[in-house]
Amino acid sequence: MSVGKGEYRLLSYYEPAGVVQAGILVGDRVLPVAPLLPDLVRGATAPSVLGLLQEWDAVHPRLHSVAQQVTATDGKPVSDIKLAAPILYPAAIFCAGANYWDHIEEMSRQVVRTGPPTKKPAEPFFFLKTPSHSIVGSHAPVRLPPFSSQVDWEAELGVVISRRTRNVSEHHALENVAGYVIFNDLSARDLMKREGIPPFAFDWLAQKCFDDAAPMGPWLTPSSYIQDPNNLTIKLWVNGVLKQDSNTSRMVHSIAEQIAYLSRHFTLRPGDVIATGTPSGVGLPRGEFLKAGDEVKIEIAGCGMLVNQVIAEQ
Repeated sequence: MSVGKGEYRLLSYYEPAGVVQAGILVGDRVLPVAPLLPDLVRGATAPSVLGLLQEWDAVHPRLHSVAQQVTATDGKPVSDIKLAAPILYPAAIFCAGANYWDHIEEMSRQVVRTGPPTKKPAEPFFFLKTPSHSIVGSHAPVRLPPFSSQVDWEAELGVVISRRTRNVSEHHALENVAGYVIFNDLSARDLMKREGIPPFAFDWLAQKCFDDAAPMGPWLTPSSYIQDPNNLTIKLWVNGVLKQDSNTSRMVHSIAEQIAYLSRHFTLRPGDVIATGTPSGVGLPRGEFLKAGDEVKIEIAGCGMLVNQVIAEQ
């Protein structure tokens, strides 16, 4: 995998000693960030991507300038690098539910057994996902939880916040985005509902939060390199079979609407991730679920490819 000329991608990777540090991918070469920004990382030997996002307005133009000068012999080939999840770890992961028209239709007709809604809801719906408990990077194994036999896939575009954001308008919302990342909102479908405890019918914690439930990666694509985040192809394969094939233009609530809504409730922080919903093609309506040995690949235009092997928890 490589990136276009003049661009870079921000990532986290493992040094041979096991230390994780921030790097940039230029072409197919990975360079550590620390020597490139000695004044901004303030002497840290292994700066983190989360730390860089705290000063994104200064960091991004500097790294963009560096990317123009990288040669084919600088750094290391990305094929020799072991990637970690790009952000270790955001303060929060906000996940949009039922936010693609095609996904609402498949779930309404095949799961709920009703017709899809005809009107756009006034506001988006969100739930939380645990960051440090659930996030894993590209090519990391995903352990199936022993308490579920119906773990489902959900390819999503992740939005990474660049600065403290409160009460922002939709018009200015995208100005507060550092970049975009691929996100897989794994879901234990057999834990969706609890019987006999009205009014708490849906168990969002059990179905959405478990070890390895949030694969994310392979890197962060700066927002300035994405012309229109509301018009990106998004695809997911299981064992080479295409399951999800859609476009972010099919979102019910746009990225700007989601940011504006969340910022009315609290101050968004640098590094916060918004998983913006999944399109149609999830496993539940077909009765298909992940099993040990499966390989899941997600590709979003401009954001690379997130790849994970599914294993049984030992």
